[in-house]
Amino acid sequence: MVMNDEADEVPAEKNDERITKIGRFLRHTNIDELPQFVNVLLGQMSVIGPRPHMVADCIRFSFVISSYSFRHLVRPGVTGLAQINGYHGPTADYESIIIRYYWDAMYVRKASFLLDLHIFFATLKQSFKTAFHLLFKK
Repeated sequence: MVMNDEADEVPAEKNDERITKIGRFLRHTNIDELPQFVNVLLGQMSVIGPRPHMVADCIRFSFVISSYSFRHLVRPGVTGLAQINGYHGPTADYESIIIRYYWDAMYVRKASFLLDLHIFFATLKQSFKTAFHLLFKK
């Protein structure tokens, strides 16, 4: 992403001019998530769990969903149930916030090693499928 003053408050959008061509490929294939594994190694994040949001978004979402902080009972993750169910990227409306929260809360309630394995392999499948499509589309 191009350096900018809005990075901490304005999430990237689909055709955001701040995203470089290489950055667009990295984002579509989720390779841009790899640096977050440093946070996993430091114990600040988990591989699987609710995706962390910008602080500004957490505050905004808590006005929509009063129990929003429930998702913070577990460490944030690089990937999660919301992502494998298609809810990633910008939150376009209240419905997308509520559905993401639903999947995050479902993860908090049902967290297990088997669920983590399911999410991990579903994420790999999505990433490889997206990379293949981007590299070999006609």
